Amino acid sequence: MSLDRLKSLYREVILENANNPQNHGSLADADYQTTVYNPSCGDKLNLFLNLNDQNEISAIKFNGEGCTISQASASLMTQVVKGKNKDEAIEIAKIFSKMAMGEDCSKDEIAKLGDAQIMTNIMMFPARIKCATLAWWALERILLGKDEDEEND
Repeated sequence: MSLDRLKSLYREVILENANNPQNHGSLADADYQTTVYNPSCGDKLNLFLNLNDQNEISAIKFNGEGCTISQASASLMTQVVKGKNKDEAIEIAKIFSKMAMGEDCSKDEIAKLGDAQIMTNIMMFPARIKCATLAWWALERILLGKDEDEEND
């Protein structure tokens, strides 16, 4: 795939998920919820999720205010992890963070990201990495049981 085509696809996926986010809203009966902030640009994201008896993410929603990249990444993240068990979701979040930071990942790891792997192209824009990883931080915070007042990164 040419670089121009890749950039075009990247823009399309980002804009589609930012303008028509999946799993946007809140869960009144959420088992877990957290709020994370990106102080460098003012993004705020609230994440809500439920785990079923098999420890699978049975429902996940997000809302908040933020840039196109943070909203698109949250939409993609919710699509990728919904239905996954807790351990799988943690592993996927760690792979995403690893890729966003420019670390090498295997083809198998990349495949686990599904459509969200397109977001890892954000490493071309270092100032936007926190925007892309905000939702993933929220997911890890919930699934790893981190305290609300811990730093986002």
